[in-house]
Amino acid sequence: MKLSDFDFDLPEALIATRPARPRTSARLLVAEGDAITDAVVRDLGQWLRPGDRLILNDTAVIPARLSGARRRLGPEGETRAKIEVTLLEPGGDGTWTAMVKPLKKLREGEVVEFAAGLEAELLAREDGQARLRFNLEGAAFDAALAEAGAMPLPPYIAARRAADEQDKTDYQTVWARNPGAVAAPTASLHFDDALLAELREMGVAFSHVTLHVGAGTFLPVKVEDVTTHKMHAEWGEVSETAAAEIAATKAAGGRVIPVGTTALRLIESAARGTGQIAPWRGETDIFIYPGFEFRVTDALMTNFHLPRSTLMMLVSALMGPERIRAIYDHAVRGDYRFFSYGDASLLIPG
Repeated sequence: MKLSDFDFDLPEALIATRPARPRTSARLLVAEGDAITDAVVRDLGQWLRPGDRLILNDTAVIPARLSGARRRLGPEGETRAKIEVTLLEPGGDGTWTAMVKPLKKLREGEVVEFAAGLEAELLAREDGQARLRFNLEGAAFDAALAEAGAMPLPPYIAARRAADEQDKTDYQTVWARNPGAVAAPTASLHFDDALLAELREMGVAFSHVTLHVGAGTFLPVKVEDVTTHKMHAEWGEVSETAAAEIAATKAAGGRVIPVGTTALRLIESAARGTGQIAPWRGETDIFIYPGFEFRVTDALMTNFHLPRSTLMMLVSALMGPERIRAIYDHAVRGDYRFFSYGDASLLIPG
């Protein structure tokens, strides 16, 4: 299975840098069996039925991108260097792993000063990343980060424009409640409270799970034989309540439909042991590519993904490589908007 099998030509003009407003006005490509229908997200209920269960990732994106300065006293007086920090993952000891640019301008023990009284000391370098300790913790850290930080937009958006205050709303789901992600579960960005209420009224149920999406989700696949690719690990949890709800839906003949690849990867991780959904907590590096046996997932709502990415491999596993190629050809010809702020698809295997 070659990396080139998951490539396609994408016009740069189709890469969205702002989301649709309102959220539910985004376009929705529905692929069910051999049929493809062009719709909009607010019409999602037309393809759902009472007894279906949507799986929602309730992680919250933190404003993980910080701009600060390092001060250093030398023989010629004080010098300053601009330092950019992107938080990646908290450590159990109160430290953070982060990307620091330029890391070479920072020595171990030196402090970077940010807005809102926030400071970070470089403790160590680890595999090209930094281990930082901040001067604040708990609620004080959260408040300072909210003031000083910016949303960590994906590289393909950040290369085109800087993050702004609007992104703090746009790049967050309406049900976000567990801070820890540095990337959004982007299919979930298409929902608002009115759509959730409409679906609930028609008998669609919801279960919340948590997967803290890491920056590794944007890492390219560098091996030609994709089966040898090593996935990044992300922390997640399927609670006892969520597992019981999902199991009950399956037993009653309802469909389990993750909203986003993060929710899908998590519930499939929770079913690896026995083949049945079960409570689960820990880090997952599950890699889903064609040939994967889905134990829980019946359909998937997701955005349109990068060529040659692990997420293209995941949707190919669900729908079949030839079918996904036809779906993406349709999306490109139809000028669907791609990636994190782009349009959505509802993929229902035949």
